[in-house]
Amino acid sequence: MAKLYFYYSSMNAGKSTTLLQSDFNYRERGMETMLWTAALDDRYGQGRIVSRIGLEAQAHLFDGATDMFAAIAAQHDATPLSCVLVDEAQFLTEAQVWQLGGVADRLGIPILCYGIRTDFQGQLFPGSAALLGLADTLSEIKTICECGRKATMNLRVDGQGRAIRQGDQTEIGGNDRYVALCRRHFVEQMQR
Repeated sequence: MAKLYFYYSSMNAGKSTTLLQSDFNYRERGMETMLWTAALDDRYGQGRIVSRIGLEAQAHLFDGATDMFAAIAAQHDATPLSCVLVDEAQFLTEAQVWQLGGVADRLGIPILCYGIRTDFQGQLFPGSAALLGLADTLSEIKTICECGRKATMNLRVDGQGRAIRQGDQTEIGGNDRYVALCRRHFVEQMQR
């Protein structure tokens, strides 16, 4: 039976690298995959999944209006899929997470979602909240804080490295805008 998987972490833990490695493993064995990424993340160009260590691949784009079930089913009808991989899964809507669950349940295709769990204020993203509730398998991808402990929080910083406490939940950025920290150091930075 196919499952809905959610691989989550803080920023800079290697989620995209892990996704691209999984994709490679399927394709190396002659299996078809379908990759997805959020349309709003265009740091590396539209429809690109790029890891910090240099791996990259072309992907389909989703936004809040994308019917994930319909798009995947249409592709599966044309070329049978062995796996669907979703990067930036925190940007999925709750309805899209249900659709991905339907793909696993009704079409028998494993769905591997990768995303961050919480935003820069420690709040769950809607897609992450839905995945935490609905995924068959939850797996944490770990990274470390500057102190060596496990990083679980995403600190948004300005150009001088100072914590940003207010703003929109979504602001696209990488190492220039976010620092992965343990909760203790996150709280210390937010209270400065």
